[in-house]
Amino acid sequence: MNFTAKYLLASLFCVLVGISNVHALPANPAFQIDTNFPSGNIVVEKIEGDTVNVRTDLRDTEGWWFYWCFRVRGAAGKTLTFNFSENTPIGVRGPAASFDEGTTWKWLGKTADNKSFSYTFPANAESVRFSFGMPYTEANLKTFLTRIGKNSALKQETLCQSHKGRAVEQLRLGKVNGEPKFRVLITCRAHCCEMMTSYVAEGLIESALANDPDGKWFRKNVEMLVIPFVDKDGVEDGDQGKNRRPRDHNRDYDTNSVHPETRAIQNFVPKWSAGKLRLAIDLHCPHIRGDYNEFIYLVGNSRPEIWPEQERFGKILERVQTGPLVYHATNNLPFGQKWNKAANYTAGTSGARWAGGLPGIKLATTIEFPYANVLGGEVNADTARAFGRDLARSIREYLEATQ
Repeated sequence: MNFTAKYLLASLFCVLVGISNVHALPANPAFQIDTNFPSGNIVVEKIEGDTVNVRTDLRDTEGWWFYWCFRVRGAAGKTLTFNFSENTPIGVRGPAASFDEGTTWKWLGKTADNKSFSYTFPANAESVRFSFGMPYTEANLKTFLTRIGKNSALKQETLCQSHKGRAVEQLRLGKVNGEPKFRVLITCRAHCCEMMTSYVAEGLIESALANDPDGKWFRKNVEMLVIPFVDKDGVEDGDQGKNRRPRDHNRDYDTNSVHPETRAIQNFVPKWSAGKLRLAIDLHCPHIRGDYNEFIYLVGNSRPEIWPEQERFGKILERVQTGPLVYHATNNLPFGQKWNKAANYTAGTSGARWAGGLPGIKLATTIEFPYANVLGGEVNADTARAFGRDLARSIREYLEATQ
C-alpha cells in the first residue's frame, strides 16, 4: 500500500474515532463542545453536570503532545470546569480564549495545576474558544494579507497541493522584480501546532514591506520567500504535527520525502535561489514550560561552519532589538548540548540542516520562540509581531555585512 493510501485510511480512522467520541456524549447536554472549525482539537471523555473531562486528540502522533483547541456554545452564565486526564497540557499563562471565533485571543491566567481550569461565561457569551495557544490558520493569513492590500513588492503564490488537496501558500516579497543581491528563506509551522511563529512571520513581512529605511532596503536588495504553513493540512485540521507518523515534517528533508510540502520546498528553493540564498530561518515553538521553553534561542546547526554565523547573527539581534520580548545570545543552544544532539535527528533531516547545505548559504538556523512567556514577558500576537520586526532589522544588518 503506498503512502497516499495509508494517509487516507488514517484520516478515515480519525473521522470514525471523532464520530464515536461525539456519540459518547450526553444526548442533550445543556451546552455544546465541538472542534468543527479550523485548528480544532479535543476529545471529550465525559460530562458530569458542569464538569467536563477531556484529553488532547493525538490522531497520528507518536507518543503524547499538548496542543488542544475547542469551542463551547450555549454556556452563557454558567461556570464550567475542564479537567485534562493526561499530563499537564495547560501553559504558563493558562488557556487562551477567543470571543470572536478565533480572530483575537487573550490569556486567562495561570492555573493551579496546569491540567484543569474553570471559567465563568459572561451572560452574552454565545460562543467561546479555548486553546493551549493562539491558533493561526489560513483565515488569519488571508485577513493579514487583506490588511496589507495590493503591493507590487508582494507576490502571493502556491507552493504545491497538500495531501488533502489544500493550496499550500508561498509568499515572495521585497525585490521580486529583477535580480536581488540576496535571497532569504523563512519557513513556519513544520510542526503545525506551533502557531505563535505565524505572528512573528507577520511582523517580519510587515517590516520588509514598510515605507521606512528597513523596508526600502529590503525592496532594493532582498527577495524573501516565506512558506507560512509547511504542514498545511495539520494547521487546518488541528493536528499536533510534532512526531507525526509516519514522519515528522521537520525530519522529512530527504530524497525519500513523504510530504508534498517538503518535497516541493526541496525542488523549488534551489532553483529559485540561483546561488543567492544567504540566510534561511525555520521558525518553531518549543515545549510547554521550564528550561529552554521560556526564552528565545537559536538552535545550533550540526554543520560546524554555520555555528559562528549563528553566533554573529545572535549578537546582532541582541543589539538591535527594540521589542518587549528580550532575546539573549547566551541562550543559544550549540549542537551537541541538551536535546540538540545527533540522536534527536535519526528519523531524518531537519529543515535547517537541509538548508545549510544549499549553494551560497551562510546562515541556516532554527529559532525557538516560546508559546506564552519570554523571560517574564507575555507572548501574544502583538509582542510576537514586534519580535518579527526585530528579526527583520537583524536580517538587514547581517546581510549588509555579508558578501
